[in-house]
Amino acid sequence: MRRLSAINLTALALGLAFLYLPIAVLVLYSFNASRLVAVWGGWSVRWYRELLRDDAILDAARISIGIALVSATAATVLGTLAALALTRVGRFRGRAAFSAMIYAPLVMPEVITGLSLLLLFVALGIDRGFWTVAAAHTTLTMCFVAVVVQSRLIDADRSLEEAAMDLGCPPFRTFLFVTLPVAAPAVVAGFLLAFSLSLDDLVIATFTTGPGATTLPIRIYSAVRLGVKPEINAVCTVMISCVALAVVAASLLTRAGDPAKKPFAH
Repeated sequence: MRRLSAINLTALALGLAFLYLPIAVLVLYSFNASRLVAVWGGWSVRWYRELLRDDAILDAARISIGIALVSATAATVLGTLAALALTRVGRFRGRAAFSAMIYAPLVMPEVITGLSLLLLFVALGIDRGFWTVAAAHTTLTMCFVAVVVQSRLIDADRSLEEAAMDLGCPPFRTFLFVTLPVAAPAVVAGFLLAFSLSLDDLVIATFTTGPGATTLPIRIYSAVRLGVKPEINAVCTVMISCVALAVVAASLLTRAGDPAKKPFAH
């Protein structure tokens, strides 16, 4: 095992500081007693109490969580089916075009995606609101789920599925009781990734939202343009904590569900 040199340790420390020092400062100042966000006035949970009384931010948080749950669920189902088609169906006509459409949102600028969806909703005469944002986020996050699940299915042992079908198990039951349990850690990780991306999105939600469907990132951005309030530090800290817990949960579920790390039962 190679030992880290002083240069490598310095580079690692600088990289971690660049990534996490701003977050640490934000979390620290969320407990600042002073109303001035740049002046330390002692420790206090005052702004968390103020946050609980801020109906506008709480409503935006509820809307964001609802949209994230709906879009992440839909993206997980569609992304898993897309990954299954790419790994289990084999060669079929239009496979290249299908793959390109699945992976396009990965490289497409969010401004282009948001504008195109806005034009689509306007052309169809659909009123923008909760469901248009959920549909837009499903379009954005489905490709991430497909990539995560596809990588899991590619490495999975297909002999288990073949053995189940040889013993008379129909394809649908084989998927439910053999393929899906093997891919479950990736499916859960894809859901959590889609949920986090939806909860964090600002650009696409700005294009596709409407009256009564203001998401939390939009509310925060609108408030920050007029000056950073201490409540913003508090709500951002809560979001960071939720995402961190989701990442830890996904890591634990992935480790617990990895067959390579479990002894075979006989």
